[in-house]
Amino acid sequence: MHDGAGTPDTHLTNADLAPTGTRTWGWFDYVSLWMSNIHSVGGYVTMGSLFAMGLPVTDVFMALILAILVILVLCNLVARPSQTSGAPYPVMARMAFGVHGALVPAFIRGIISIAWYGIQTWLASNAVVVLLLRQWPELTPWAQVGIHGFAGLSMLGWMAFIMLWIIQALVFWRGMDMIRHFVDWAGPIIYVVMIGLDAWLLSRAGWDHFSFDIPGITHHTIPARIMGMINAIALVVSYFAPIALNFGDFSRYGVSMSAIRRGNFWGLPVNFMGFSLLTLVTIVLTQPVFGRIILDPVETVAQIDSPVAVIVGVLTFVMATAGINIAANFVSAAFDFSNLAPHRISWRKGGMAAAAGAVVMTPWNLYARPELIHLTLDVLATFIGPLIAILLTDYYIVRRSMIDMDALYRSQSSLPYWYHNGINPVAILVTVVAVIAGSAVVFMPALEPIHNLSLFIGGGIAAILYGMLMRRYSARLAGRSAL
Repeated sequence: MHDGAGTPDTHLTNADLAPTGTRTWGWFDYVSLWMSNIHSVGGYVTMGSLFAMGLPVTDVFMALILAILVILVLCNLVARPSQTSGAPYPVMARMAFGVHGALVPAFIRGIISIAWYGIQTWLASNAVVVLLLRQWPELTPWAQVGIHGFAGLSMLGWMAFIMLWIIQALVFWRGMDMIRHFVDWAGPIIYVVMIGLDAWLLSRAGWDHFSFDIPGITHHTIPARIMGMINAIALVVSYFAPIALNFGDFSRYGVSMSAIRRGNFWGLPVNFMGFSLLTLVTIVLTQPVFGRIILDPVETVAQIDSPVAVIVGVLTFVMATAGINIAANFVSAAFDFSNLAPHRISWRKGGMAAAAGAVVMTPWNLYARPELIHLTLDVLATFIGPLIAILLTDYYIVRRSMIDMDALYRSQSSLPYWYHNGINPVAILVTVVAVIAGSAVVFMPALEPIHNLSLFIGGGIAAILYGMLMRRYSARLAGRSAL
């Protein structure tokens, strides 16, 4: 890494985008971050949606584990440049896209944050609605869109959504240290509820009725099962890919790379295996207990006889979901939108802008059913895959892990990361081509068997094209400099 001595351009930096001087995140903070991310209603529902693909439980479990290993590798790779430099994701994107061109990947990630912030807030608010109806059944008409509803959501749903919106905003407003403390307890506590829920289900079902064989699951041929697992892996990777893309927003606070890798190991494969097993046990036990498969953990909790247990269980899922929503989506959007105009938009203003956008997006229309869940994941993945591929290819292959920190914050044609008027045309072109290719995978009927692979296909195309074209473009720039 090279540190220059130039004066930063005020249009490229502010107190939030500048390299951090505070590195307080130890390995357990990253474990807690992943616990909140995984132990959310969104994570549970996404895992449960894989059963809609008709896969056996063992295949689903294997797909979950293989997918999380992919995310582990990606996060460790993305973590290094930000941990080394102390700069967040939108600043690190300037290396590949140019000091002005980085507005494109930052804006894309910001829009994705808005979508996910809305989805997670809505899922958590659904839990609040379930709790309210359990305690006061007379509110049922207010939970029906057809009777009292607006823009596809009931009045009771709107009330719960706005309430969660305000609570999350208050936590975010207190800053990163408050967010770190919030996720430190919000993630781990969900294990207590999950173990208690499984114990209750087992007491109702009995060991004699416990089985991982779910009635109605089709027994596919071996090739069909393998293809199904590949698609399931792609969906799970797509679910976690947004936080992998901007993991630098968190790794910049890490005390060391070893602490980050250790936290990622315990928080991803180890923790994910435990939670996945509990999730699968919970889902399969709903069949003998309730006579049907229930994919929503809140709906399952609501069936418990004890009102106190229902309240504790539902609120725990709500807090865990809010924890990851604040960390993964509020924080990302705050940096991304602040990067659009650093001299005017602060970190807090950027986050609040994203929160406002989440309401307008009506996220309940994006994640209501398994087919919508998969389509949403596929569409978002068409943008995330190419961005991850370009950033990693640029840092590890094109630049061989070298960073000029001075050039990241200055608009000067003689410095690296300027390219052409502050924009790298190669990065923009490759992004467009890869996104078009990924979109074709998602929407072309002839490519239906690989619909869910848009992240890998788009990312692979982006990595290859960027590596090839940047060699020529770099040589051209070097030739101009020599003149």
